[in-house]
Amino acid sequence: MKLKIKDIAKLANVSIASVSLALNNKPGISYETREKILKIAQQEGYFNKPSIPAKNKVVRFVACTSPGIVIEQYETLPFFTELIKYIGEYLSLKGYSLMISTINSENLENEINQFTEDNACNGILLLGTDLTKKQITFIAEHQPNVVVLDTCFETLNIDFVNMNSTLGAYQAGKHFIELGHRRIGYVQSNVRIRNFDLRKEGFLMALKENNLSILEKDYFSVMPTTLSSQEQLKQNILKCGDDLPTALFCESDYIAISLVKSLTELGIKVPADISVIGFDDIPECKVINPELTTIQVQKRKMASLAVDRIIELMEITPNEKIKFVVDTVLISRNSCIKK
Repeated sequence: MKLKIKDIAKLANVSIASVSLALNNKPGISYETREKILKIAQQEGYFNKPSIPAKNKVVRFVACTSPGIVIEQYETLPFFTELIKYIGEYLSLKGYSLMISTINSENLENEINQFTEDNACNGILLLGTDLTKKQITFIAEHQPNVVVLDTCFETLNIDFVNMNSTLGAYQAGKHFIELGHRRIGYVQSNVRIRNFDLRKEGFLMALKENNLSILEKDYFSVMPTTLSSQEQLKQNILKCGDDLPTALFCESDYIAISLVKSLTELGIKVPADISVIGFDDIPECKVINPELTTIQVQKRKMASLAVDRIIELMEITPNEKIKFVVDTVLISRNSCIKK
C-alpha cells in the first residue's frame, strides 16, 4: 500500500498541511521541517518511480565528465549527490521518471547524437558545471528541450538554473570585514569554471567597497576535488612563514576542508590563527573540526526550478527562454572569529 500524506505527517510529527506544503514545494514551513518531511518521504518509498515509464514522462539528467570538476566519480561528490536526489524527488512528485546519463566530454558530439537515436526521452537536465559555451550550444541545438544547471552564460538563448555565485562570495567578503579582518586571502581552484570566476568577482567587489584588496602573495591555488590536505598547498603556506593573512576565502567547501586539514598539519589553528569560509554547504561542513562557516547553495530550490521548467518545455513548448539565479545564504559556524 502506498504511503499517504497523513502517514508521513504522523511519522514526522507535523500537520498534514505541513506535509502538503513540503511535497508540493510551497512556502510556509521552515527549511528544517521541509528537510525532515522529504527525508521521511524518501525513506518510506513515497517517491518510488513507475516501473515502465512512457517516453514523454522521462527526463534525462546528463553529466559530461572531464579531468576538471565533474570527474568520473562526480556522483560521489556531496554537492552533485544532493542535487540529483532532489531532482529525482521532484520529478517523481510530478509523475516523471529520472534517467541518469554520464558522457565523456571528449566524445560529447557522438554521445549526444546517440541520445537522439535512442529516443528514450524528450527532456534533458544538463549539468553545465565546467562546460563551455560552445559545448552547451551544441547540446541545445541537437536536443529539443534542455535546461542547464550549475552555470549560466547570459549571452546564450538557453534556459539556465544557477546559484548566485557573485552574491555568495560577496557575502563571505562582507562577513570577514564585519569581523574586523583587513588582510584577507583567497584560495582558488586551479581548474577554472564559470561559477568560480563569478565568485572571485563578488569577493573582490566586497573588498573594494571597503578599500581593501588582496596581496598577490595571499592568493593560493589548489586541486578542487579532494578533501585531504594537499602537499603543494602546505609548501606554499610554509614559504610565507608567519606572514599570512588572518582570513582565507575558498571557492568551494572541498577546497576549504582541504585547507583546514593542511593548516592543521602545519600547526596553524583555525580560527585562532586564520579564519576560513567555504562555499556550497556540503554535509562535511558539520563534521570537520571546527565546523565550517560557508555559503549555502539552495540546491533543493535549484532542483525544483529546473524540474518545473523542463516539464514546462516538454508539455507547453514556450518560445521564451528563462534564466533562474537562486540567491545564497551565509551559514556562520565555528571557523571564523573576530580579529
